[in-house]
Amino acid sequence: MTHIETDIAVIGGGLGGVAAALAALKRGHRVVLSEEHPWLGGQLTSQAVPPDEHIWVEQFGVTTTYRSLREGIRQYYRDAYPLTDTARRDLQLNPGRGRVSRLCHEPRVALAVITRMLAPHLSSGRLTVLQPHVPIAADTTDDTVHSVTLRHTTTGAETTVSATFVLDATETGELLPLTGTAYVTGAEGRDETGEPSAPEHGDPTNVQSIAWCFVFDHVEGGDHTIERPDDYAHWRALAPAFWGDAMLSFTAPNPRTLRPETRTFNVNPPYATVVGDEDPRADAGDDDLWIFRRIAARETFLPGSLDSDIVLANWPQLDYLGGSIIDTPDRQAHLRAAKAQSRSFAYWLQTEAPRPDGGTGWPGLRLRGDIVGTDDGFAQAPYIRESRRIRAMRTIVEQDISVALRGHRGPARFADSVGVGMYRIDLHPSTGGDNYIDVECAPFEIPLGALIPVATRNLLPAAKNIGTTHITNGAYRLHPVEWNIGESAGELAAFCLERELLPADVLAKPELAGRFQATLTEAGVDIHWPEILGY
Repeated sequence: MTHIETDIAVIGGGLGGVAAALAALKRGHRVVLSEEHPWLGGQLTSQAVPPDEHIWVEQFGVTTTYRSLREGIRQYYRDAYPLTDTARRDLQLNPGRGRVSRLCHEPRVALAVITRMLAPHLSSGRLTVLQPHVPIAADTTDDTVHSVTLRHTTTGAETTVSATFVLDATETGELLPLTGTAYVTGAEGRDETGEPSAPEHGDPTNVQSIAWCFVFDHVEGGDHTIERPDDYAHWRALAPAFWGDAMLSFTAPNPRTLRPETRTFNVNPPYATVVGDEDPRADAGDDDLWIFRRIAARETFLPGSLDSDIVLANWPQLDYLGGSIIDTPDRQAHLRAAKAQSRSFAYWLQTEAPRPDGGTGWPGLRLRGDIVGTDDGFAQAPYIRESRRIRAMRTIVEQDISVALRGHRGPARFADSVGVGMYRIDLHPSTGGDNYIDVECAPFEIPLGALIPVATRNLLPAAKNIGTTHITNGAYRLHPVEWNIGESAGELAAFCLERELLPADVLAKPELAGRFQATLTEAGVDIHWPEILGY
């Protein structure tokens, strides 16, 4: 067994893990960063989902390093791709011209930018990246984590990492049970949190659905139909009571009204069909599935560069409702089933989907494994919306951030804020049988207390595993917020390491908390929202 000693161990290489590692490295500390999948970047890369962001993202509301990531992606396209003159001059270039985001792009480009951001730290020797590795054990005594043991997913070789601080940036909070850190799963009850959108009683198995995304384009006149899945009949018959049709259809509930609606699917629509400046507060942008999460639009590139748009499938029809992958012996079975559901939807698109011309199916739809780094066109990992969550010194509840409950009183502020975020409370249909839960949010902040476990002394959450509830996780789970959480956790570990403090010490003493907030501000982390009424 290999043994590594370091200052800070970041377990999990998604957006939060990358941001945490960068923050600690820029302070001069040694970092070990581990990741289960071939690509760093989590939901942005191995899960293939372009960023879900708030409407002010081009002006404010994200950290300086997250903005560097976004601008790095745009610059990569300018440097490497045959853009039209209009696209090249566009300061807010959106390569996919998708409706879900002002920056829809290919996951491999984000990977290239993340790799570049980490490169100098690899050269310095202060960063060690362990891939593909998963945590399998931890040595913890007296609420202090001494080491984490990782296993290589291919060879089975094990590596033990000893560190002064350990950050859990895994997609589902894998270190929490391994280290004995108190945590919550699933839905808390209204009897516990008082949240109007919570069920009356809690259910730890009721989590947001996962979705196994895939990427495709269309070859006119071609036939790229995949083999009919053996379990296709099972998925073809699946029709939840609230769905309004079979899940293998263009119908799904409207997240805000809960009424079933039928979407369109216009393959390679004419140029200039989307302006791209629509306000998602009034229009979610998902009326047409093709353009909703399109990641490369033909009109962005010089004529002849792309024969087809490139589209990411991350739609309601892929939401897997069959069970939770957290704290269950059936985890692998649920992962296989989630991918099988997506594979059946891809086959349905190729063979049975109703076309505008009255025909059925688009056999020319071609899965693009080269775009996502796989052989089959499906993402390396499922899109995971909900994690285990620490029992924190401060738990964020619906009452803290809901516009309906707070009224229009400006941003949801916390005196101990360590960052900002903004998104609706957006919960997808769940494994407990819930329909969407969609609640309008105020711009919110990230309280330091939500990053501090009630007992474990030197472990910090650095992803979707902070002190939220099942309900508020629906707002705090998106790309820029996860990055901010990870960056602030990395800064907190560095701050404590340099002063021989524990995170709970910083929270307990207002003077220390203020000094830490000043450190964050200096690093380019906004800790409070500007006044945004009228924007």
